[in-house]
Amino acid sequence: MKEEQKDAVLEAMHQRRSIRAYTDEDVAREEIETVLEAGRWAPSGLNNQPWRFLVVRAGDRRQEALAEQTKYGHVVRRAKVLIGVYLDREAKYDDRKDNQGAGACIQNMLLAVHALGLGAVWLGEIINHEPDVVEAAGLDPARYEMMALLAVGRPDQKGSSDRKPLDDLLLEPLA
Repeated sequence: MKEEQKDAVLEAMHQRRSIRAYTDEDVAREEIETVLEAGRWAPSGLNNQPWRFLVVRAGDRRQEALAEQTKYGHVVRRAKVLIGVYLDREAKYDDRKDNQGAGACIQNMLLAVHALGLGAVWLGEIINHEPDVVEAAGLDPARYEMMALLAVGRPDQKGSSDRKPLDDLLLEPLA
């Protein structure tokens, strides 16, 4: 990998932030497709790609139904686009591996959002209300398992974050 490519990838990982406030400006269809393509290219066990996406644009009746399923309803209501990430139970082969793949898929999408100059937040708390959330989205809870809801829009805030020191995360010191 070329040095500038490596730097760009690492920089994106370090600069990406969770954005919970959005302007009134729309998100273009092409931008949404770019984000979905990034998710589509995530790794998965046996390359089974069990994730499925539901895109809900601002003003869709499902936006309010989803907002009512989470304590972060204010974020859901302000988003220009919501991307529901689900696992298709008929495409799954291993819970742990498929959940890990969904996490990789979501991270790819969040990095794509950042690369496009958009903002997003991974809403995970909403899954505490599954299967009601899946039904609110108009899907079959027997078939689709919700992994996350991404709220997306043009940033109306600066993100901030800090991280624990690497030494605090290591189970033993690096050799």
